[in-house]
Amino acid sequence: MKKTQKSFADLPPIRVRREPPTVTEAVAAAQDLADDVEQQVEIAAGLMGLPADEVRPHVLAAKAAKPARAERASERILTYASPSRAPRTVVVERRTRPTVVIERRTRPLDPRR
Repeated sequence: MKKTQKSFADLPPIRVRREPPTVTEAVAAAQDLADDVEQQVEIAAGLMGLPADEVRPHVLAAKAAKPARAERASERILTYASPSRAPRTVVVERRTRPTVVIERRTRPLDPRR
């Protein structure tokens, strides 16, 4: 038996949830987009839909807690030189991957053995 195809008109309308980002998410995004603190405040306030005066203390607190972008970059960049070639730069980025859990199922032991 062949299945009938559903058209998009038969389906219910798509509902989209709108959740503004949390303060931490907005400040982290603003720090990645701009270096200037005032620009970060404007970006975070725009993302959250709040006035800049409410967001400013959070941006300043995060600025003090997070090292500068150049300091973080120096941890990832390694430079080495071989005797016959010019120096080379290697950028090392570590990614964490979720651990894979393998559940082993065994048959119960045969009582006759």
